[in-house]
Amino acid sequence: MAYKIDPNLCVACGTCQPECPAGAISEGDVYHIDPNLCVECGTCAGVCPQSAISLDE
Repeated sequence: MAYKIDPNLCVACGTCQPECPAGAISEGDVYHIDPNLCVECGTCAGVCPQSAISLDE
């Protein structure tokens, strides 16, 4: 299960992107996690100040 970013909560602050060891997060108006690159470590979810990142179940 990869992590996902809730577009309704993401404010594109950029906190998560440099923390991703797999480089799975891309920026934009809201950020996006590529499920094919995500290694499911949860680091991004731990640093998101908006709690916009969760496991895609």
